[in-house]
Amino acid sequence: MDRVELDRVSKRYVLGQRLNAREALSAAAARMIGRSSRPSREIWSLRDVSFSLADGEALGIVGANGAGKSTVLKILAGITAPTAGVSRTRGRVAALLEVGTGFHPELTGWENIYLNGAILGMSRSDITRRFDQIVDFSGVERFLDTPVKRYSSGMYLRLAFAVAAHLEPDVLVVDEILAVGDAEFQRKCVMRMQEAEKEGRTLIFVSHDLETLSRLCERSLWLESGRIRDSGATEAIVRDYLASSLLAQGADTQRFESDGVVVHALRALPVEKGAGAVLMRGDRLRIETEFEVTHDVPGLDLAVLVTRSGGARVIDEVLSERSTVRLSRGRYRVSLVLPPLLNSGDYTAGLWFGTQYEELLDLTMAVPFTVHGSHVDRPERILVMALPFEVDRLDAAG
Repeated sequence: MDRVELDRVSKRYVLGQRLNAREALSAAAARMIGRSSRPSREIWSLRDVSFSLADGEALGIVGANGAGKSTVLKILAGITAPTAGVSRTRGRVAALLEVGTGFHPELTGWENIYLNGAILGMSRSDITRRFDQIVDFSGVERFLDTPVKRYSSGMYLRLAFAVAAHLEPDVLVVDEILAVGDAEFQRKCVMRMQEAEKEGRTLIFVSHDLETLSRLCERSLWLESGRIRDSGATEAIVRDYLASSLLAQGADTQRFESDGVVVHALRALPVEKGAGAVLMRGDRLRIETEFEVTHDVPGLDLAVLVTRSGGARVIDEVLSERSTVRLSRGRYRVSLVLPPLLNSGDYTAGLWFGTQYEELLDLTMAVPFTVHGSHVDRPERILVMALPFEVDRLDAAG
């Protein structure tokens, strides 16, 4: 039997709906004097959404704002009921949908730990047994006797996640909340969710951090306007979703010309996927240019450049240092393939043409491109090189 199941679930919200007796009387009076009231409008947040998950499975959900992602999670958590269809969840469900979900602001940190445990159906002794783990993970030990209404958003998040992840729920539902925490806390959260999967717990995860989502979830749904646009392996869903969001690589320069050289195209695209695909961290990158040498220029050379958004030049490779080809009059296509070195972030690809004595064309930052991926894993570094260490012990082993 599946741990989680949604069967043709739809959710409707009515805008302008009369909520109380006073509003209803006002509407009736308006009708009596012939004045029509503003009609209500229906908004379908979800339409016929179906999926199921077994124990230990993890499902990612991607989609633009307003696609229905949070509505799915609220239905799974029992916060709202579907208008049509059936939602079934077996076992304890811990939902982390907003900072401090389920916390009582007037209660202290330790009181809220016991309150949340009781809501999940746990005994006081079970909560006590895990209490130290929760406090240690959250890092708010000094503030346990303080009402949580005085917590910062970061403290709130730390304690909320620690409670949700350590009270052994059967189903863990996490929305785009980890963005509130710092990089180290996000890393701890991801590790804890990976442990929960290994323990056989079911995870439903919504995040704009698509690399983290890819690490946690083998399978994903893509929601668009409340419907499932696609589902399947997370890597394929993430690539297609990014490409549809107009974040795809493969843009060309306009025509650039100097005395002796005309550049017709410059492209930056992932090697394995080709034009129109997004570039993910871990992909090989091809920088490709098509140009024409209009007349012989003695000693003509070419450099391919990659520059970080902040201005740091990351790659500066010169053709003459890697090839014996001489650029005489004619038309050429030149490609440079980069191994998966670049960390996630924004870059530009560029070209330089010239000789030892003069510069003919400088297109340092001609084509912007983005390497997509998580910013959690040491975002300050530009290159991810995985270089080997050599370690020699200098004292005698004890």
